[in-house]
Amino acid sequence: MKLIRFGERGKEKPGVKLPNGEIFDISSFGEDYDEDFFQSNGIERLKIWLERNISEIPIIDKDMRLGPPIKRPSKLICVGLNYAKHAEESGMSLPEEPVLFFKATSAIVGPNDDLIIPRDSIKTDWEVELGVVIGKSASYVDEEEAMDYIAGYILHNDYSEREFQLERSGQWVKGKSCDSFAPIGPYLVTKDEISDPHTLDIWLKVNGTLMQNSNTEDLVFKIPQLISYISKYMTLLPGDLISTGTPFGVGLGFDPPRFIKPGDTIELGIEGLGTSRQKARAIDIT
Repeated sequence: MKLIRFGERGKEKPGVKLPNGEIFDISSFGEDYDEDFFQSNGIERLKIWLERNISEIPIIDKDMRLGPPIKRPSKLICVGLNYAKHAEESGMSLPEEPVLFFKATSAIVGPNDDLIIPRDSIKTDWEVELGVVIGKSASYVDEEEAMDYIAGYILHNDYSEREFQLERSGQWVKGKSCDSFAPIGPYLVTKDEISDPHTLDIWLKVNGTLMQNSNTEDLVFKIPQLISYISKYMTLLPGDLISTGTPFGVGLGFDPPRFIKPGDTIELGIEGLGTSRQKARAIDIT
């Protein structure tokens, strides 16, 4: 099942996309895709409800704006340098343990919303990533059981301002959390639809030119390792999003580096998880 949220920004409603491509408004189900929904076995309850009510719920216009497929999670946890070639192009050693950082959840936007280049930015960069959505509270989880804690998977573009991230003092969070720097979606794909998340093609284009082209089999730390590792240091709550890292081909890795300019179009996708598209524009400071 593919979960979507649609409508005006900040007023999104829940929906589902069925295999035939039709998108349904499930507002009458009475719940949004948030912590309470996932914690209370919402995906299975929704499946049963759909079987009983599919003939009575409205179809959504396919041109409707898509919002983030999950309502703002409590945490967006990112994993750095989790593809060997990306670590190499960044001039950094392969980590012995997962490199973790937070991205502000206020950066989350819909999959096709504009990328807003922040004020004073000259090094805004792209990063296509596989996101993992947590389905139930996870604390001190064993690797062998970690996949049981997953609700589904999601496409994420982990935009980064490299000067803010790497050339200013402090942690990476400043270069990761600007408004619009976390477009997610178009939908959350429930885990039963993805037989193996470690064999998915992953790609990104800028103005039609392929920049990133890899496969999740190249992840250094696999998803069970990440969930187990992170859950040792914090409780993962239902709806929390783990972004598993980006493959080689980011703008910082080119010689000379290449960064996003107003007017650029960024397109990205992961096998089975759909595609998204962002148009870059300068921040409106009037």
